[in-house]
Amino acid sequence: MRDFQFWLYVIIGVIYLLTRLKKKPEQPSDFPSKGPEKPVQKFEPPTAKPSTAALPKPLTFEELLKEITEGKSQETTKPQQEYVDYDDLIEEEEKDLEDVDYDYRKQDKIYDVYDEGKREAFNKLSLEETMKVDDTVVSYERFKVFEKQQSRDLVQEYLADFRDPDGLKKAVVMGEILQRKF
Repeated sequence: MRDFQFWLYVIIGVIYLLTRLKKKPEQPSDFPSKGPEKPVQKFEPPTAKPSTAALPKPLTFEELLKEITEGKSQETTKPQQEYVDYDDLIEEEEKDLEDVDYDYRKQDKIYDVYDEGKREAFNKLSLEETMKVDDTVVSYERFKVFEKQQSRDLVQEYLADFRDPDGLKKAVVMGEILQRKF
């Protein structure tokens, strides 16, 4: 498919070149092919010739190059500010207030207690080793006293009766009871 596209473009290009070569060159005709639709107003040049002294003389390449290089040299000759290093003027450098070599373990007793506790931890028995299952009191349902008692939901019971076919009798009876005659 790709080769087909390539050859198609080559053939179209060759046909285009041949048509351009066979086309006759345009011959100037006596009649203008297209003229302006509206007449163009022509202005006459002024009769007095301007003096050559008033017009600036065009600069040559060497003169332009000279002007550019002079402009660059003037920019570089501008006085530059002197660099002053104020750090050299300071007689004594600031002292660092942080003591990096300070060892807190020598001063604080907390670290000693912590290290001692770490050493003793390996000598103490674990909870699994000290606990006996026989010593554990296992009494089921001792918290049942604190459970919340479920209250009867009469509405749900009545709705269940209405859905049940045997409850239809109850529904008729309840309807008669609940219906007021007066």
